[in-house]
Amino acid sequence: MTMNGSPLVARSLPVIRLHPADPVVVALRDIAAGEQIGAEIGLPVLRAAQPVPQGHKLAVEPIAHGAVVRKLGQIIGVASAAIMPGEHVHTHNLAYTPSAASRLFDAGARPVPDLPMVEEETFLGIVRADGSVATRNYIGVMTTVNCSATVARLIADHFRGPHALAGFPNVDGVVALTHTGGCTASEHGAAIDLLRRTLGGYARHPNFAAVLLIGLGCEDNQIDRLMESEGLAPTDRLHAFTIQEIGGTAAAVRLGVGRIRELLPAANAVARQPVSVAHLKLGLQCGGSDGFSALTANPALGVASDLLVHHGGTSILSETPEIYGAEDVLLRRAANAEVAGELVALLEWWEGYLARHGESMDSNPSPGNKAGGITTILEKSLGAAAKGGLSELRAVYRYAEPVTEHGFVYMDTPGYDPVSVTGQVAGGANIICFTTGRGSCFGCKPVPSLKLATNTALYARMQDDMDLNCGVIADGSMTMAETGAAIYRLILATASGQKTKSEILGYGEDEFAPWHFGATL
Repeated sequence: MTMNGSPLVARSLPVIRLHPADPVVVALRDIAAGEQIGAEIGLPVLRAAQPVPQGHKLAVEPIAHGAVVRKLGQIIGVASAAIMPGEHVHTHNLAYTPSAASRLFDAGARPVPDLPMVEEETFLGIVRADGSVATRNYIGVMTTVNCSATVARLIADHFRGPHALAGFPNVDGVVALTHTGGCTASEHGAAIDLLRRTLGGYARHPNFAAVLLIGLGCEDNQIDRLMESEGLAPTDRLHAFTIQEIGGTAAAVRLGVGRIRELLPAANAVARQPVSVAHLKLGLQCGGSDGFSALTANPALGVASDLLVHHGGTSILSETPEIYGAEDVLLRRAANAEVAGELVALLEWWEGYLARHGESMDSNPSPGNKAGGITTILEKSLGAAAKGGLSELRAVYRYAEPVTEHGFVYMDTPGYDPVSVTGQVAGGANIICFTTGRGSCFGCKPVPSLKLATNTALYARMQDDMDLNCGVIADGSMTMAETGAAIYRLILATASGQKTKSEILGYGEDEFAPWHFGATL
């Protein structure tokens, strides 16, 4: 198997070697101590020196102390001790090393996607008056500051429950999106700019039929300054007020509930219609990654991403600290030197930012990632980058910037999933695909989020949370191309109104998490 999405045929195999240059193989199931492996994939027979959990690595050749270790042909670390064939390779003998990936732009090295045949080029979307297209139809209650969060939730609570919106079947719900910022921030600082850009992106999002924007009244993030900076104005769709001006909590709640009751008939007066896939903006995410992420779900999502781009849609890759080590995979696909330079500048900013705070890129992966077989951020980045497929990288955006370019693009975000997805949705993403190997639970109202399991054991254990099992690739029952096409078809069905598991479970409000940037005064 390689990073370009070729099939992984693994039925009955205990291990797989992902690249001929790799001194390690990956366990496709739990390997017992003393078990003989290697012959099944054409290697000399060796015995496992210790038990090796599925998704973890075993050495298949001697690795000297200090030697680089590769997976999928990419450097994932250096041996912190001499490693013998058959030994488990993980945190006890594999150490982090700074990325050695080339950051030079080379247009001649750009790969070309080899896509499966699919015919779907439309989905059933909701066309707004301005021509934008929604995949869901919510009314939003948003806040300028944490001080108005309780009022926003009390307003939304009036419209919860199985019968609250019974007369409005085309409205997906009333959602309160609150946050912890909005005050003690410099008027012209990066923190308030970032928050305003995020709130502005949500206020404009086509998945909201209407929005109430609620402030306290004395906060730094004043409603009029937010509206001015984001080019927003009061309309039939956007309503704003402050709690202090209205007369306090109870009065603000009464006003908000009344406004939403007035808005519901118009919000309900929509009908889905066939529209081009070009209106889809797909946010690519991974969380709770494991040793299978780079083998199954992430490259399969890359196939789906390429299919979407091929049909005119937009795919957004993010989580800058998590592409560290595999940046060359993206840079050789940059449309031009300027795009490549913008991506390199992001990586250099993150290196400096972490150094100033005494952190390392290798502070990520998490304990769960390591339990699933990922040892270093360099290894984790192989799966993170694979979500982007092989399409040309057309543009690079700052966090929460409006995404206007069609095709495959990049947005700078932290690696923390709720913060990252919040930025993508603020930028216009109207559907999310989220891969997981450990079992992340996530949603992101007002946008549907599809959960893709990397392994069959996880899918069987958490079927109520997982929308699709990509473990079929490692099981050998489906190819990478077939699974990628299945993800693409599921994206279109979901964009057309089919509910995701996270929507059915009610996820999506608490996961709204704007990037909290800078000092709190």
